[in-house]
Amino acid sequence: MFANPFKLKKLGILGMNKRNIHYIGAHNDRKYYPLVDNKLKTKIIAQSAGIAVPKLIKTIERQSQLRYLKEILEGIDGFVLKPSQGSGGKGILVIVKREGDEFIKANGQRLELRDIQRDISNILSGLYSLGGKPDVAMLETLVEFDPIFDRYSYEGVPDIRVITYRGYPAMAMLRCSTRESDGKANLHQGAVGVGLNIATGKALYAVQHGSPVTHHPDTGYDFSELEIPHWEKILTLAASCYEVTHLGYLGVDIVLDKNLGPLILELNARPGLAIQIANRMGAVKRYDVIDTQQANLDVAQRVKFSMEHFGMKTGEDSMMMKEM
Repeated sequence: MFANPFKLKKLGILGMNKRNIHYIGAHNDRKYYPLVDNKLKTKIIAQSAGIAVPKLIKTIERQSQLRYLKEILEGIDGFVLKPSQGSGGKGILVIVKREGDEFIKANGQRLELRDIQRDISNILSGLYSLGGKPDVAMLETLVEFDPIFDRYSYEGVPDIRVITYRGYPAMAMLRCSTRESDGKANLHQGAVGVGLNIATGKALYAVQHGSPVTHHPDTGYDFSELEIPHWEKILTLAASCYEVTHLGYLGVDIVLDKNLGPLILELNARPGLAIQIANRMGAVKRYDVIDTQQANLDVAQRVKFSMEHFGMKTGEDSMMMKEM
């Protein structure tokens, strides 16, 4: 669809080379990468800054701790296990409930304690970490996602990816898990990406594997009816990560807990480019607008600017979904 380089430039489509040089390279000082590449460090700095994140149950740093795993998980019905330095959703295990000595995943698969121990052992050995370095396993509380997403998710927790540039929310999408993606909100594995109106949080377009879709492939619900609650709070949460990380080009992943509201799931200093496909819009034009703005605006001012300048007018977003 965007094969012609002249057409790409005219549409403001951001390619990988320009992303790496003009945005990641120019605005992300490498000394701050460990703050986002390490999920444990991300959680610590976010909490210290008063930013809401899923609660950490326990960290496991040594193989010898595995013998105490039964005691560690005592009384915990649901949890998320993830590598501190993993990427692309690899190594993440979500347990939604327990029955006796069995741990049950969202797809109904049943695991035993030894299965959990093996997964943790793989994490500690660096199987999922960047560069294969020894890692730390994190046990987090299970997010009870907002019921509004019941219709738009298959056996998993959908998340909201917000791209911030110089602290301004520039583009956003909802990533919805599917049967094909095995309940994970990973576009490369078959999740659906839904472009979102920056002004309202309403759906603009939806794509799966880069092709347009109008309904969730498993639940059948119409994406044109989707509107994200707590939208301004979500954008404020994303924008506030600029001051915390000092990274000018950032992907912020947020989940909606039905009791706690928006929570920061993780941060990414090298966010992908598929968000442009979900929004049917190039990112460069928005980044160019942001480059004209003052550098000393506070979080609330940046969010207000983005909502005013990058949003669709009322009614236009639903029309765009119906035109797909």
